[in-house]
Amino acid sequence: MQALTFSGKEIIDYSTVKDPELLHPSDAIVRITMAGICGSDLHVYHGREIGLDQGTVMGHEFTGVVEETGSDVKKFKKGTKVLSPFTTSCGECFYCLIGLTCRCEKGNLFGWVQNGDGLQGAQAGYIRVPMADSTLLPLSADLSEKKGLLLGDIFSTGYFCADNVGIKSGGVYVVIGCGPVGLMTILAAKHLGASTLFAVDVIPERLAKAEKFGAIPLHPSLTDVKEEIFNSTHGQGADAIMEVVGSAQTLKLAIDLIRPGGTISSVGVHTADNFSFSPGEAYNKNLTYKSGRCAARFYFEKLLREQIPQRYDIEDIITHQFSLKEGAKAYEIFDKKIDNCIKAVLLTS
Repeated sequence: MQALTFSGKEIIDYSTVKDPELLHPSDAIVRITMAGICGSDLHVYHGREIGLDQGTVMGHEFTGVVEETGSDVKKFKKGTKVLSPFTTSCGECFYCLIGLTCRCEKGNLFGWVQNGDGLQGAQAGYIRVPMADSTLLPLSADLSEKKGLLLGDIFSTGYFCADNVGIKSGGVYVVIGCGPVGLMTILAAKHLGASTLFAVDVIPERLAKAEKFGAIPLHPSLTDVKEEIFNSTHGQGADAIMEVVGSAQTLKLAIDLIRPGGTISSVGVHTADNFSFSPGEAYNKNLTYKSGRCAARFYFEKLLREQIPQRYDIEDIITHQFSLKEGAKAYEIFDKKIDNCIKAVLLTS
């Protein structure tokens, strides 16, 4: 089959690789119909994540059609349309049972192979899905493929980010970063009841989209963000900050904007060795800091059960579509935000 493979820093190859095969009775083979390029893929692309084997198939966001199942798979059959979280999960271990499916004792991240161990990714014709019954969900008739793709990672992650802060009516909230996850965080925060919600970014087109979703846009080069937030809160600072970028600078801005007793929810993938704020700053703010990988399998089941994605045009953030063959170009456009690219997807069939 054809696939996009990692071949070194900023090198994505359109390659011929071996078709996936059933290795365990609980496996399914899924024919990919749509795959996403995620911001966390860029950590690999830029070489910030060390250890990925060259030749690894990239990507962890996908929808598709079940092509083949192992003998233990009971919930799916050939031809079933499915969506998937970005990690596999068993549904039975301690972490799965408490809803932390992203830390499943048997789970793995799609698109990460190190020293020969791990799972190949979704930017390909087919993918092997271990523990298919507890990992996949059917793509229901009332859900578009694009919405299903976004549920598997970034909409679930955005909702997780907003859910972490315990939004209350009358509070003042800030989202730092208006990329795909940031925009989904804005939408989720508004859904959860945030009336006064600011959005911080340096790209005007993304701020315009944030405003469309209900946030008050703030451009750091045009506005003193700290002054604006403190003026809006009688000098106290925001009740909660949702930081979705994953940089030292944005985390430092979060601690500067938060009021004493406030909460920072950080879901950006951080690769720095240290926090950009000190333990003393956290102590003096009586800070609650929440961070980590989203339990997407738990969240997208919750979101579907409550029919939240059906209510909103979350697919509006998908600005670019490419064929799999155009993968290297797609990565460059997504990375450099060419042509106002917010979210790029790959059509594989």
